[in-house]
Amino acid sequence: MRNLSIYFLLIFTLLSCKENVINGIEIGQDLYVGQSLEQNRKLSELITRMLNKESDAFTELTEFWCGGGAGCYDLGYVLTQIIYRIGEDDFAKILREIPKSKQNEIEGLIAVGLEYGDNDFDGKMDDKRMETEFPKLTEILNK
Repeated sequence: MRNLSIYFLLIFTLLSCKENVINGIEIGQDLYVGQSLEQNRKLSELITRMLNKESDAFTELTEFWCGGGAGCYDLGYVLTQIIYRIGEDDFAKILREIPKSKQNEIEGLIAVGLEYGDNDFDGKMDDKRMETEFPKLTEILNK
């Protein structure tokens, strides 16, 4: 009976753990640490939906609680990883479907994700700019 209890406790613990990498998309440390299990699952769901190119998931991302400061930079990094994965052209199509008020918020997330994220996975912040990295997106956002 004791072994059975330990087994169930182990299974419960494994199933209730937060994830910091979802479908290959890394959640930065500040955002990850500040999340509850429920928030982590919500972000995991959003990431999956964004990778499936669901435009409403990108809008929901702008409303996702990031805790302020570095956690929001990490949320921008999540977004830039997704843009690189699905491609600028496909994201541009999605961006055109998003209301202008939300586009402005997405622009801010992209900017911090490019500047502070490690999108090339070299262990350093990239310090990239949207104008050079995503010219099509910049054009759409400047209309």
